[in-house]
Amino acid sequence: MRNVLTDTTLPGQLAAWATLDPHGVAVSFLDYRANPAGEQFSLTWGELDARVAAVAAWTQAQVSTGEPVAILMDQTLDYVVAFLGVLSAGAVAVPLFAPGLPGHADRLAAVLADCRPPLVLVDHDSDQQVRDFLTDRGLPPTEIAALPTETGERGEQVPLRAEDVAYLQYTSGSTGSARGVMITHGNVVANARQCTTAYEMERGSTVTVGWLPLFHDLGLVLSVAVPVVAGIRSVFMQPLAFLERPVRWVKALSANPRAVTAAPNFAYAYCGARVADADKARLRLETVHAMVDGSEPLQAAAIARFRDAFAVCGLRPQAHRPSYGLAEGTVAVSTTVAGTAPKAWSFDREKLAEGTLAEAPPGSATAIELVSCGQPMGQTVAIVDPKTRRELPPGAVGEIWVTGPNVGLGYWNRPEESAATFGAVLADPTGDTVSGDSLAADTWLRTGDLGACHDGALFVTGRIKDLIIVDGGNHYPQDIEQTVERAHAAIRPRNTVAFSVPSPDGERVVVLAERTRSVPADSVDLAELAAAVRAAVARRHGIALHEVRLVEPDTLPRTSSGKIARSTCRDRYLMN
Repeated sequence: MRNVLTDTTLPGQLAAWATLDPHGVAVSFLDYRANPAGEQFSLTWGELDARVAAVAAWTQAQVSTGEPVAILMDQTLDYVVAFLGVLSAGAVAVPLFAPGLPGHADRLAAVLADCRPPLVLVDHDSDQQVRDFLTDRGLPPTEIAALPTETGERGEQVPLRAEDVAYLQYTSGSTGSARGVMITHGNVVANARQCTTAYEMERGSTVTVGWLPLFHDLGLVLSVAVPVVAGIRSVFMQPLAFLERPVRWVKALSANPRAVTAAPNFAYAYCGARVADADKARLRLETVHAMVDGSEPLQAAAIARFRDAFAVCGLRPQAHRPSYGLAEGTVAVSTTVAGTAPKAWSFDREKLAEGTLAEAPPGSATAIELVSCGQPMGQTVAIVDPKTRRELPPGAVGEIWVTGPNVGLGYWNRPEESAATFGAVLADPTGDTVSGDSLAADTWLRTGDLGACHDGALFVTGRIKDLIIVDGGNHYPQDIEQTVERAHAAIRPRNTVAFSVPSPDGERVVVLAERTRSVPADSVDLAELAAAVRAAVARRHGIALHEVRLVEPDTLPRTSSGKIARSTCRDRYLMN
């Protein structure tokens, strides 16, 4: 039997736990599709390993080692089996979603066109959907097969190496730039171990609870990779189950002591606003171990709203763990220190626009609040001038660079982009490329994110590509968006987007804002709303907006993690 402490593949870890604890529950799926009250279905370590082995043996007969296999299925226990089975077969898993997912059809088509899988795994519900989708989109022919559900004799074990590609993690973003990050077996196991240590997860007591999509990096690592590596139980539901009734997520946390969970920032605010007081009376959240908060610049207001909403249930402020990560780093990069509550720092907005984090009095007119993402969790992080490639001192804003065993190999079939993003090298103070055996000579991942270190902690300030530059001044879109949301009662909170567009006089700023559902469309004075927004933005940011447009609820495009896709919004605006 492999040593569970040293094995560098998820299938190897699974086989070890199946031998050590065959009858222990490995994974549980909370199913709300037929019964609104929910039903729980589980697999033991032994059952999970047997089903994975059967899928691996079947997959070996369908594709060659190293070929991509796409998973287009509903998020159930079968999805977990399919993913691990493809890995065990030595193929490259491509975790995706069934074509029926609203708003993501273009992205799915772009991903399939990029990776061209010779095999697509489906379930009964998605079989015909997938066939129709491939035909309608004119995608290359591929074998479509239902996931095997029977167990039997194990096939020949495929030797897996840490450096072999395990799966392609497609990044969020515009549909025309679908990029599959090549995550190796060693990458995912390393990052799972980093998470296990940073979030203090222990076998026999800790359980992960999730609703995030398993095709998304954070959902996949939290609900599949970490439990398999740490030998802890995973409990998950479908994203729609959470969106329909957010209380389901909180109930699952209450029912599973020492739970570790994760969600993007907007989900905490959404949950805090949607769970009724009557439900809270039956919830016990004092044992929640960690609530990972990541995937976008964090908002102190959203954290406070969730904390205040569930304080009556015993939720500890220290359970909230603001974090930073990205698909190119498997997922997790940094997090706050265990046992400390999230802290919002006030920084001077004008200094930030100039590239410096300088503290400002809380509540002052020039202050902007940022939440710390803590310290690296097993990697090395540097703040670098993206033009000179020189490392910057604490307090200076630059591009976040990362190096460590969790950083992926590169992008699938994109060698030039891979070299530019994953093969960056720091320059010495003179501007020359560093060589030799020093840490600076290592290759680094250029994240494309802006940030700075202050008081020993990492602060993420935004994306380089999203930075708005008007008349020589830098402005962060999320800062403008918060001002817009507060400017008028008809604007839906956390559903606005700001971006710049070219004009004969230089870059100008456009704002799109969704109408809140509680305000009827015919009752909104659009001229008055636009004037209120323009005045608020001019007063707080010194910017004259080019256009303010109110759009209907749920019409702004989103990424796979639920964030509003700024680049896609900008592209669509320019095409109209």
